[in-house]
Amino acid sequence: MMPETEFLRLSRREVLEASVAAAALGVCAPAAAAAPDALPASAPSVHASEVRFIVNGTPQTLSLDPRTTLLDALREHLHLTGSKKGCDHGQCGACTVMVGGQRINSCLTLAVMHAGDEVTTIEGLAAEADLHPMQAAFLRHDGFQCGYCTPGQICSSVAMLKEVEAGWPSHVTEDLGIAIDLTDAEIRERMSGNLCRCAAYPNIVAAIRDASEGGAL
Repeated sequence: MMPETEFLRLSRREVLEASVAAAALGVCAPAAAAAPDALPASAPSVHASEVRFIVNGTPQTLSLDPRTTLLDALREHLHLTGSKKGCDHGQCGACTVMVGGQRINSCLTLAVMHAGDEVTTIEGLAAEADLHPMQAAFLRHDGFQCGYCTPGQICSSVAMLKEVEAGWPSHVTEDLGIAIDLTDAEIRERMSGNLCRCAAYPNIVAAIRDASEGGAL
């Protein structure tokens, strides 16, 4: 062992050099030992799946990785970019489409799960040059600002009115024995899964009420 007097004679430079060398040995040795295990394993091959469904009234056949979400199939393969990818976790509603008339978050479901289904996106609501009544109502009431969430808002509101018509109650429905009164509270509760970062909620509620009272849905 180095005598204490000799240790005290070490220069500051020598101490720093020794510390750096020790640290380098401590870092490099485990890394070298772990190198063989760090080699990337060959990824298993994924066979494409053929998916046939009807999108906006048109039969479509796609060859997809079975892990492809319905949202990505619509946007990346069919180039229907109206449905937006917002959170990609089913929390914002920007990706809402209708499958068999019912609204779903297309980012949370796989395309292969909807073989044979009828899918309607925002692009499929208008009849040629004529806007869907809900689209027209959103325009009349300025139910949007940046517009990013608007396709999901409109698809969700169209399906929501069908739920009301079918008598589906919500958390705020007070009397289950009578026809549902579509109050502002009912609309807000039923549309709570569709977020608007611009906070255009009052106009969205007004547009939905206008469309519902028009009886055109």
